Amino acid sequence: MVIRVFIASSSGFVAIKKKQQDVVRFLEANKIEFEEVDITMSEEQRQWMYKNIPPEKKPAQGNPLPPQIFNDDRYCGDYDSFFESKESNTVFSFLGLKSQLASKAEP
Repeated sequence: MVIRVFIASSSGFVAIKKKQQDVVRFLEANKIEFEEVDITMSEEQRQWMYKNIPPEKKPAQGNPLPPQIFNDDRYCGDYDSFFESKESNTVFSFLGLKSQLASKAEP
């Protein structure tokens, strides 16, 4: 299982950059292995991302904006969904992972 975060390294939108950084920092801080996929560097990856986001999760107009999060080929969600799961402390289930809290043995 690989968490893949689709990002745009050359986005001119500050809000998108902040959202991408927020996701990446959270994953790093929680030692969750992930792979960044830069859709600005690969048209093939960009098309794959667009094609694999469920129709009900796509915006009414335009293309979905990064960051978009997948667990292998399973769509987890966008930044708003990630943020909601972070606020409700359900990120591991959002990502389709077992909680790491159980693996931290008590002293």
